[in-house]
Amino acid sequence: MSEQDRLWQVIGGTGRGVLATVKRDGRPQLSNVDYLAADGVIRFSSTADRAKVRNLRRDPRASFYVTTSGGGVYAVAEGVAELSATAADPHDAAVGELVELYREIRGEHPDWDEYRAAMVADGRVVVRIHVDRLYGWLG
Repeated sequence: MSEQDRLWQVIGGTGRGVLATVKRDGRPQLSNVDYLAADGVIRFSSTADRAKVRNLRRDPRASFYVTTSGGGVYAVAEGVAELSATAADPHDAAVGELVELYREIRGEHPDWDEYRAAMVADGRVVVRIHVDRLYGWLG
C-alpha cells in the first residue's frame, strides 16, 4: 500500500477534522467539522455566514487536519474549496446534497421535512475541498 493510500486511511470516510482557512489578516482560522471524504474530495456543511465560509469565498485555499485518538499519526489534506449554492428551497440541489451528506455521516434523520426546512432557515452550504496534496506522519 502506498503512503498516499495510508494517509487516506487516516482520513477515513467520515470523522471529525480541523479545517484551516486564511483570515483577512493572513493568519489561520481553525474550525472543527464533521466530514465525509470520498474520491479525493472532503465535504462538510456550514452556514453561509460563518467565518470559514467567508474566508473561503475570499481565498479558497484550505488545509484539513485529521489525527488518530492518541495523536501519534496524522494526515493533512490541502486543496481548493468549492462552495455549493446556499440552501434556498427545501427541494433544491443544495438541500439535496446536504441530505446526502447527513445520511453518510449520521444516518437517517427522524424528520426529513423538518431537516430540509432547517437547512434553508440556516442558510447552509456544502463545502467541497478538492484535495491536491496529502502529507502527514504515519508513525
